[in-house]
Amino acid sequence: MSKNELRKEQALEYHAKGRPGKIEVVPTKEAKTQRDLSLAYSPGVAIPCLEIAENVENVYKYTAKGNLVAVISNGTAVLGLGDIGPEAGKPVMEGKGVLFKIFADIDVFDIEVNEKDPVKFVEIVQALEPTFGGINLEDIKAPGCFYIERELKKRLKIPVMHDDQHGTAIISAAALLNALEIQKKKIEKAKFVVNGAGAAAMACVLLYQQMGANPENFIMFDSKGALHKGRTGLDEIKAPFAIAEKDVSLADALKGADVFIGLSAANVLNGEMVKSMAKNPIVFAMANPDPEISWEEATSARKDVIMATGRSDYPNQVNNVLGFPYIFRGALDVRATQINTEMQLAAVKALAELTKTPVPDIVNLAYNQQNMHFGPEYIIPKPVDPRLLSTVAPAVAKAAIETGVARINIENWEQYEHDLNKRLGLDNHVLRVLGNKARNAPKRIVFAEGENINILKAAQIVLDEGIGFPTLLGDVKKYARWQKIIK
Repeated sequence: MSKNELRKEQALEYHAKGRPGKIEVVPTKEAKTQRDLSLAYSPGVAIPCLEIAENVENVYKYTAKGNLVAVISNGTAVLGLGDIGPEAGKPVMEGKGVLFKIFADIDVFDIEVNEKDPVKFVEIVQALEPTFGGINLEDIKAPGCFYIERELKKRLKIPVMHDDQHGTAIISAAALLNALEIQKKKIEKAKFVVNGAGAAAMACVLLYQQMGANPENFIMFDSKGALHKGRTGLDEIKAPFAIAEKDVSLADALKGADVFIGLSAANVLNGEMVKSMAKNPIVFAMANPDPEISWEEATSARKDVIMATGRSDYPNQVNNVLGFPYIFRGALDVRATQINTEMQLAAVKALAELTKTPVPDIVNLAYNQQNMHFGPEYIIPKPVDPRLLSTVAPAVAKAAIETGVARINIENWEQYEHDLNKRLGLDNHVLRVLGNKARNAPKRIVFAEGENINILKAAQIVLDEGIGFPTLLGDVKKYARWQKIIK
């Protein structure tokens, strides 16, 4: 059994053991006695039904709708796996539900729809509106994803967001604001090269322009080359991004550029290209799992570069989990009818400003640091920062109220922030911090009964997660037999 096969076995076992999958439904009310059951269902349940029938807004008072988000996909663009189908995408959607819950205490039903036609998909999701307080669209391929989000925003009175587009845009925009400040560059004058022309890249460009970037200062590339004014065959989605006057190579476009935004493929950028950029360049190489250029090569090429990736093992990780749980939390808490641009920009500003404040000891501990602070290697908060919920959610909620899309108001913001902090206990947070701490200072761990297959699996997990260096004790002959199998 190879190392990759062992990991495959572990991943499958993780998802299959006990109750299959990663989620379950848990009652929030007692249902132990006959009286409980008569209130939960018949005849007691008829009373809230009638109250809702009289005033539909009572659905938020008597049901879980106000804290329930649908994570919806048709499985056409799952991670980097492509169109693998709705069933195959379900583990990812369940995982997204887990993140909503542990970071923002939002309940999720994942819904996998067997429909590729964008028009029919919209009709299906529209019909689900009575159930949910918000819709998170996930892993839907372009260009259909643009139509789907646009139409659902028009038709629904609950917030809708395609996280593949806006999540990356919001987090990278916050990092960009801080990087520009450190590098002493003005966003309206900065010259951008964007490699990748998918949903995330387009959303990034549009949001940066909302923040003041000049549309004329962008050159975007897809797999066929630069989007330029003379290029034919561009669809209606890509055509507006064809700003360049003529065809140009990526290497030539980068000469004198201030910012590189990568949402494409590994190793398309090299050190020589980075050297050709303007003074104090910014490189966001966000392809996953391997960026457009490695951290080591970029920082070796230029000592004045600010580098960000999508990876957790380097500084400045652009991670969508910094955004979507808290954005939906704020939107749900004021019963917003949409997530508009102002709400997205509020999240950007909140994240950018949070980065400039003193980092809590628990975050320093998690990353084995003594004093992380705002600077070239800290331009965006860490995912384990406990302040994210009470910082981003209120900013989003305030923007919803100020722009008139909120249906309820928050009078006491201090109390609201206090309530947010109470939503999540410290247990999950502490475990995540301890896991990060262990990865930053791994210790040697001795495993008895090292010939046992379960002990071998545990040791492999310790090694794979980087939390320790396993040493196995046991019968050498038995271990040798397993070693042959593993090899």
